[in-house]
Amino acid sequence: METQPLLNGSRRFAMFAMLLCAFCSAQITFAQTNEPFAPAVLPGNGLKHFDFFYAGEAQARNMYIVRDGKIAWEYIDTTGRGEISDAILMANGNVLFAHQYGITLINKAKKVLWHYDAPNGFETHTAQLIGAEHVIFVQNGNPAKVIVINIKTDKVVKEFALPFKSGTHGQIRHARLTPAGTLLVAHMDLGKVNEYDSNGKILLSIDVPSVWSAAPLKNGNILVASNQNFVKEITRKDEVVWDIQLKEIPGYKITDPQLAVRLPNGNTLINNWFNQWDKKLDVNNVPVQAIEVTPDKKIVWALRSWAAPVNLGPATTIQILNNTDNGTEKAYFGDIR
Repeated sequence: METQPLLNGSRRFAMFAMLLCAFCSAQITFAQTNEPFAPAVLPGNGLKHFDFFYAGEAQARNMYIVRDGKIAWEYIDTTGRGEISDAILMANGNVLFAHQYGITLINKAKKVLWHYDAPNGFETHTAQLIGAEHVIFVQNGNPAKVIVINIKTDKVVKEFALPFKSGTHGQIRHARLTPAGTLLVAHMDLGKVNEYDSNGKILLSIDVPSVWSAAPLKNGNILVASNQNFVKEITRKDEVVWDIQLKEIPGYKITDPQLAVRLPNGNTLINNWFNQWDKKLDVNNVPVQAIEVTPDKKIVWALRSWAAPVNLGPATTIQILNNTDNGTEKAYFGDIR
């Protein structure tokens, strides 16, 4: 029988180094996996901090109204398909929501008042009511379009094409009407926020890499949230007057902002989306779903509610109920009111 020669010193050292590197790598992976997503004790008053309307991109199409820390209303869609990327609760209790393959308007009794199905190969991720008779929305696809429909007659009263460069799903997630009757569109694939008049003319274009959402502010500035993990307030001259780099917040792992909202008190409410398709939720280490941040970037409230009796799921839209001046009730587009 042949015997293998003993390893010389250099080979033994090399093998030892390889084993040590593997061990170190395993230790680093373990440490990263078990790093807390947020402090054990969160600032604010938990679910009772605000009364709010809540919805999010998830494998289930669920929406909730939370009052006094409890679910006061819920809508659980078990028959549709797609993900809720945008939802707005109106003062009369109606809810308009875009759910990837269509748009639906329901009343507080959950009766469907109007519905739109996107054509095959197209997607709808954002929509807004104009008065009682019109809905404006962006339809992703080839071509991408802004469309206004009269929901009483189901007639298209306005449409124009939008620029795009990627496949359907990655084009546009969010658009909002401004107090001037124009439309801000967050072109995620182009990395731009464009403002359009009612004829499709570009009035403003600002570079914002991987922008997910753009919302007009009272002072005329624009609040944007990006997949590159930041939220910024930008002037119409493309000057950044406030920003927060979410990965730099100590004690928190904020990874996926989608919508940011400026509250009446001057603070900013930012959601933290969780991707159910690519990640498995660790019930012993769950991320926060939203944070309220002061102008000096102090977190004064964080939401973490992943278990019964108030399991809210992933967050995209968090609409504070006592914020009546949110711009949605008086929205118009050109001469469409």
